[in-house]
Amino acid sequence: MRFIDEYRNPDLVRKLLDAVGVLAARIRHQVTLMEICGTHTHSIGRFGIRKLLPDNIRLISGPGCPVCVTSIFDVDRALQLAELPNVIFATFGDMLRVPGTGGQSLQRLRATGADVRIISSALDALRLAEENPKKDTVLLGIGFETTAPTVASTLLMARNKDLKNFFVFSVHKTVPPAISALLGDPELNIDGFLCPGHVSVITGKDAYRIIPEANRAAVITGFEPVDIIEGILLILRQIVENHFEVAIQYARGVKKDGNLPARQIMAEVFEPSDATWRGLGTIPGSGLSIREDFKFFDALNKFSIPEFSSAEFDGCRCGDILRGVMSPPDCRLFRKVCTPTSPIGPCMVSGEGTCAAYIKYEL
Repeated sequence: MRFIDEYRNPDLVRKLLDAVGVLAARIRHQVTLMEICGTHTHSIGRFGIRKLLPDNIRLISGPGCPVCVTSIFDVDRALQLAELPNVIFATFGDMLRVPGTGGQSLQRLRATGADVRIISSALDALRLAEENPKKDTVLLGIGFETTAPTVASTLLMARNKDLKNFFVFSVHKTVPPAISALLGDPELNIDGFLCPGHVSVITGKDAYRIIPEANRAAVITGFEPVDIIEGILLILRQIVENHFEVAIQYARGVKKDGNLPARQIMAEVFEPSDATWRGLGTIPGSGLSIREDFKFFDALNKFSIPEFSSAEFDGCRCGDILRGVMSPPDCRLFRKVCTPTSPIGPCMVSGEGTCAAYIKYEL
């Protein structure tokens, strides 16, 4: 298939659903599958896939939104950096309305005079630094393995240009350690994972070998209805045959070994570090800190941030939703206090958030 409409072909979708039904009938227990990608979450809602599946197939959403999993402490640190005098704070737009402690946000800071700029790429932030040599530009480095190589390559460019006013606040995270934490969560009993397509373009399939090693099924899938339903079919086949592996459904985008040059650039600039995920707590080795050779560009090394205390909004269950132990309608704030126009938690703010997907497609 070559065109996007072919991945939405109703006849092919029906055939795949029939095949899913045949395999699901052979499994005598409820099958819980987790997707770890915000784009998957929204595609599942947009195309009504959850409602098309047999009753014993349950889809839950995991920590696939990098904005959502950013801890409130890191949000508060970003706010502290953005408030500094003579600083241009560059951020992707989906972080603008994420609330920190007390409901403060980058959007509100900008309204009171902070120089917060929305960018489309890390290179935009680099250009801001070049165009404003009398100011310090701080880039909020956020995202998984998909985004981290672009920030790493931008830091390499900044070093080559000998820029003295460009800095990065890295809250980058990597997906495999989070999967390991989910596999060890006593409240979860996940039978299979729909692995993230975009991340897997960089990581390849071996990054997820911990899943079959734990006797769970794993399939890297694309984002269209045919992709997702075929991915579910491949997972069920592994369960029925009791033979677990990391399969690649999204072969048009993902190669077995991923993107080695991108990983090499990422490893040159970043090193693994412990990171705190909203809902999952501190996961060893899941963060990406700037290496010593590039410490000059580390915003936390350049600027001093005073000590402060962070506190979640009372009643927000974003953390439990990101772990997959709760769905958005189970949160007492959902659609009442927390809405798209006045979001309380990042799961409602972000375009990849589970709460945003539910309120748009699932109700």
